[in-house]
Amino acid sequence: QVQLVESGGGLVQAGGSLRLSCAASGGTFTSYTMGWFRQAPGKEREFVAALNWSGLNTRYRDSVKGRFTISRDNAKNTVYLQMNNLKPEDTAVYSCAADPSGRRTLITSTQLDTYTYWGQGTQVTVSS
Repeated sequence: QVQLVESGGGLVQAGGSLRLSCAASGGTFTSYTMGWFRQAPGKEREFVAALNWSGLNTRYRDSVKGRFTISRDNAKNTVYLQMNNLKPEDTAVYSCAADPSGRRTLITSTQLDTYTYWGQGTQVTVSS
């Protein structure tokens, strides 16, 4: 059973930075496409960023391009989300997710239903 555990969330002022981590266990991490999603109060969960198994293909939602960077360390079974120049509208619960078919399909998906395994989420709050 694959388990994903996020960490690194917190309260930060607008313009500040946070780095989220997601540690994976129980599966073949090096084969997974990894994604970050977020859900703000009263809103649907939305795609933030994704990274394929090799780390060479990334995708971002438009509103975070140039501010957020997704990366992975396959030796540590960990994926990261570096978030810079944070804005109040980035406030949400951030969750990481794994798509175990990524290496086979060669797709770096932005779609929620592509991802099989999910972490519990970590709260990010950006004050103005």
